[in-house]
Amino acid sequence: MILVIRISGHVEMRKDFEETLFRMRLRKKYSAVLLKETKDSQPLLQAVRNFVAFGKVDPKTMEELISKRGKSLDNKIKKIDSKKIAEIIEKDGIEKAGIKPFFRLHPPRKGIDSKSHYPKGVLGDNGDKINELVRRML
Repeated sequence: MILVIRISGHVEMRKDFEETLFRMRLRKKYSAVLLKETKDSQPLLQAVRNFVAFGKVDPKTMEELISKRGKSLDNKIKKIDSKKIAEIIEKDGIEKAGIKPFFRLHPPRKGIDSKSHYPKGVLGDNGDKINELVRRML
């Protein structure tokens, strides 16, 4: 699974990029979605790489993300089983898991590393470093 986190806001963004992020369900800053690794998702990620951080998420981080920031579609259910939902997401996708298809995250603790990439250091493909970024944002 690929985790995509929106880093950049709406100000001075072209409409076509804003529409692409809107369709990916990345409507606000510091929101995240899980995408399956397909050949159709790669051009989409390359188009919005200057506004998002993405990378391959490991199962432990995905379970932690679901347990801390996952919200059920049914408001009456307060507690969700993160291990079971993580398995469902791996098999069938997030639509059949019974949780909202996006996660609202906190801004990263200790800030965004801006030394490695101008103007914001975490933009683009982060590979396995996305797991560290998500843990700082939970």
